[in-house]
Amino acid sequence: MTPESSHSARRCSLEELPSYFVPPPAASELPARFPSPFATEPHPIARRAAEELQRELRGGLADRLALDAPGGGKMFGVLVVADREGRIGYLRACSGMVDGRWHVPGFAPPVFDVGARDAFWPAGEHELAAIDVRIAEQSALAAPDRRALAELDDRRAAELEAMRARHRARRGVRRELRVARAGEADHAALARESRADRAERRRLDASHRAARDALAERVAGARAALDALEARRAERSRELLHAIHATYVVTSAAGEERALRELFAPAEPPGGAGDCAAPKLLALAYRAGLRPLALAELWWGAPPTTGGRRQAAYYPACRGKCGPILAHMLRGLAADPAPVFGAEPIAADEPRTIFEDRWLVVVVKPAGLLSVPGRGGALRDSVLARLRARYPDATGPVLVHRLDLDASGLLLAAKDADTHAALQRLFARQEIEKQYVAWLDGEVVGDGGVVELALRVDLEDRPRQIFDPTNGKPAITEWRVLDRVGSRTKVALFPRTGRSHQLRVHASHPRGIGAPIVGDRLYGRPGERLLLHAAQLTFTHPHTRALVTFEDAPAF
Repeated sequence: MTPESSHSARRCSLEELPSYFVPPPAASELPARFPSPFATEPHPIARRAAEELQRELRGGLADRLALDAPGGGKMFGVLVVADREGRIGYLRACSGMVDGRWHVPGFAPPVFDVGARDAFWPAGEHELAAIDVRIAEQSALAAPDRRALAELDDRRAAELEAMRARHRARRGVRRELRVARAGEADHAALARESRADRAERRRLDASHRAARDALAERVAGARAALDALEARRAERSRELLHAIHATYVVTSAAGEERALRELFAPAEPPGGAGDCAAPKLLALAYRAGLRPLALAELWWGAPPTTGGRRQAAYYPACRGKCGPILAHMLRGLAADPAPVFGAEPIAADEPRTIFEDRWLVVVVKPAGLLSVPGRGGALRDSVLARLRARYPDATGPVLVHRLDLDASGLLLAAKDADTHAALQRLFARQEIEKQYVAWLDGEVVGDGGVVELALRVDLEDRPRQIFDPTNGKPAITEWRVLDRVGSRTKVALFPRTGRSHQLRVHASHPRGIGAPIVGDRLYGRPGERLLLHAAQLTFTHPHTRALVTFEDAPAF
């Protein structure tokens, strides 16, 4: 046996699952309880299985699955299991389809009933495609009339504007003539000219209506037909989606079966629910009589255009799509609870105050303390709650802006509503200069620049934000390199907008700076803490009118 083969599991087919560890792990290497799939760091035994999968991916599997093609990257998962004889191995899965296939040899099959879906989906897909063809045809047929109507309206608008200009000029002349001429006959002539202008306007309107009415009727009829087709497609899509959801029967460790829609009720299951790696792995383990021990999920291949994924980086299960599913699937299994970020105890004297006058307060938020209270009793502690207790006579909202839970640094608070409103106006007009300092996990190309990537929340994995040029809100960050040490780069960041997680996404995205902030559990690799600190605030004091600057050096 070669050194390589002695440290890797034997390859397997679907019939040979699981892949068994060689050499087998000691009992001390196994977790006593199933680690939460929402934890940011996988258990070491799950990491070992994931590293074996990575060797296969590097050895040619990634090429065969076309993972490096644009948009071809996938989330992969490994589930460490024990069989009935106590042997320890692991199962493999990938999210969704790979290279257009649901079934990939050696990987867990989909959760849904393939036979049940095949009974209606090919015909349903064909039906939707046929409606799409009809929509395209209807749109093409209506296009000439739509263009003609638009051209007619543009021509009418131009003619109307030219007429209005002529009429304005004539009215000016008539006003002068009425002053210069006092005769009754002269005034009557001027009145006739005025009536002639109004008649010209009526003739133009009538001519336009005559030309437009028949054309507009055809366009409206075509639009109604198109709306009917689109409504039919939407209705049929909903029917098929409900039928697809019905093919998912999700089983818990205790053997309880639940329908997918039932797990998300009263909301609709998000797109792709049930197709992630984790549900596939647990479903296969339960069917095969295997006991789950630990799970890990990692990204491999080309990054998504939305950002937030790096090759070989580990990620927790998404809470939007997988939260309700995994909560059910883990029932009956001794498992750790999902971590609650922001519930860790913080010293009672935090946040530290660095400036205070009769109107405002500047404090330094520590990493791990929420800016404002979250949901649930465990997340009531926050900078806002502590400042309200510290300043019981303060009025208004108090906190003027926020920092991410994982970030540290300067926060501005107001003691009264008027000061709060004035400071918020400064933020809205971008008249408060903010500077952050961060260490990035990578060697950054260039010494500075500007990142402009529109952002929105990832609806399937809150609170992550993603790049979306169509539906995202504009977000702009300037940056400058401060230092380079080994494979890390220290930068100053100047946000020109204030979107959630803006600096973290702009740092990590390939179209941004291209290196995540060190310790970023959402967009990079988790660490002891996120190395992002709000180091400087500069603004004009709303009451003294003095230009003030507050600074706090990061502790990293």
